[in-house]
Amino acid sequence: MALNTGWSAAPDLRKRFLTASLLALGIFLLLVLRLWYLQVISFNQYRDLSEKNRTRYIPITAPRGPIYDRNGLVLVENRPAFDISVLRQEIENPDELFSSLVPHLDVDIDTLRKRWTAGSRFPKYRPVPLADDVSRDTLEKVLEHSFELPGVLTEIRPLRSYPHGDLGAHLLGYLGEITEDELSSGQFQNYRPNDFVGKSGLEKTLEKYLKGDDGERRVEVDVQGKKLRILKTLEPAPGQRVFLTIRQDLQQAAEQAFGEQAGAAVVLDVRTGEVLAMVSKPSFDPALFARGITGQEWIELIQNTRHPLTNKALKGQYPPGSVFKIVTALAALQSGAATPQTVVYCTGEHKIGNRTFRCWKRGGHGPTDLKKALKESCDVWFYQAGQKTGIDRIAATARSLGMGQSLGFSLEGDRDGLIPDQQWKKRQFGQRWYDGETVISAIGQGYVLATPLQLATMMSALANGGKVLRPQIIKQIQDVHGTVHFEAKPEIIRIAGLAPAHLLAVRQGLEAVVNEPGGTAWQSRLKEVHFAGKTGTSQVVKQKERLKKETVVPYQFRDHALFAAYAPAARPEVAIAVVVEHGSHGGSAAAPIAKAILARYFELDTQEDSGTQTGN
Repeated sequence: MALNTGWSAAPDLRKRFLTASLLALGIFLLLVLRLWYLQVISFNQYRDLSEKNRTRYIPITAPRGPIYDRNGLVLVENRPAFDISVLRQEIENPDELFSSLVPHLDVDIDTLRKRWTAGSRFPKYRPVPLADDVSRDTLEKVLEHSFELPGVLTEIRPLRSYPHGDLGAHLLGYLGEITEDELSSGQFQNYRPNDFVGKSGLEKTLEKYLKGDDGERRVEVDVQGKKLRILKTLEPAPGQRVFLTIRQDLQQAAEQAFGEQAGAAVVLDVRTGEVLAMVSKPSFDPALFARGITGQEWIELIQNTRHPLTNKALKGQYPPGSVFKIVTALAALQSGAATPQTVVYCTGEHKIGNRTFRCWKRGGHGPTDLKKALKESCDVWFYQAGQKTGIDRIAATARSLGMGQSLGFSLEGDRDGLIPDQQWKKRQFGQRWYDGETVISAIGQGYVLATPLQLATMMSALANGGKVLRPQIIKQIQDVHGTVHFEAKPEIIRIAGLAPAHLLAVRQGLEAVVNEPGGTAWQSRLKEVHFAGKTGTSQVVKQKERLKKETVVPYQFRDHALFAAYAPAARPEVAIAVVVEHGSHGGSAAAPIAKAILARYFELDTQEDSGTQTGN
């Protein structure tokens, strides 16, 4: 019986053995397939994951190109800034990390949380910035406690530096963090979130030259994210070097001459159109934007009623006041409506129908020819000359001198100003032009508007014989090896077509303005260098709305003060336009600024003359 039982059980054993063998073979085949899948099909994927666990790719920001003045003096450069960043993939408990960081950083835990959340748009292997431009003491504290701060990185990046503070801030411009719209626009293809780009001025205009090409550092780390060694470094390529046409010392002298006054000034080389100085006041500190401006700082800037962020030299459109009498005089001479010998008896007023237009000098100037009209800024002479000439001829002369249209300046925001004529008013308001509007326009009031850059360009054309030169601010652009990629050359926009005799007559009047007793800028003359110019005063509110003379006029209702000049009078080299907002009188507020600029240009040691200056 036992023998028969053994034989009957053998098939069951063989069946179990076969089942187990098949199961083992199936498991083995699954393991082989899994191994084949991991090593062949998913090789690249897991190799990348392994590489990311072992290595970190740290971007290296390229230094932006420096900016120099025409003589090679540094206006904008870079300095090292220390940043504290964190790798999100290394952090399991962010709040625990933030609590460890707060004692070492000058930021609160809510700020760290916000920056962590903002960094969620980055890839996990990209560092998330938590603190920018920290002090060296802060950096050393973080490094000392690095064993308690896994995933925390200390980085060094170049930060914009301004050795002269706010000097030329509107011209140089400022930086800001790139926006989502900019990143998706296609214009910034090689940029990353959190990069800084030019937002205004030359920083924006020359972004493609100044940016440079970022580098990258590949670092091997341990399981805790600590750096073991640098595997490979791709060095960044710095941005290109930009040389401007301005003179740093002249820019500084112009800004200092303004003091606390608001306004703008432009200084041009009349032979080339190069901008030697460009001032807009009040200014701002571009370093605020380089490090990342706070919300409160931004609000203070944009709510400032004196508009510190606006480049008034380009965007400020002002009634040119009596400076525009230069245009009216040339138009009258060109049209034959007046000659240099034309005498008008100024009684202090000029009537058209039932309207009376008054001269700034209540008692009048008496018998007045062109030279005296310019020298003492007699309104009545220009009322009559303008009425005879007509608005269309005045407008044509103004446009021939570069007014009423953009000059194509390198920086964006070069405004057109406004030179009205009969067609303009018909198109704008559907109304005819009146003689009363002509006489108001003849003295630079009414609809007439001009930027300081246009006024300086007009004076430059007057000084150089009628050539309207395009203003230039960029002299040369070089790469780090000194190869020149751009070099500006003088560019003539148009020839005004003014008769030499007419130019001479007007220039003689402008010389008298500064260099003869009774001239409206007599107090701002230079003994060493004779220069020519024209003062101007433009109304902010209409005459009937102005407060009585015996009251103190509030700042916002005071007239703007203007002065435009060129020097030397005999052989001009430089032209200047100055606008002092609410400065009241061109002779007392704007002309002294031009005098200080010219004194610096000619390297003169001058002292202010005593006495007061009136007139417009």
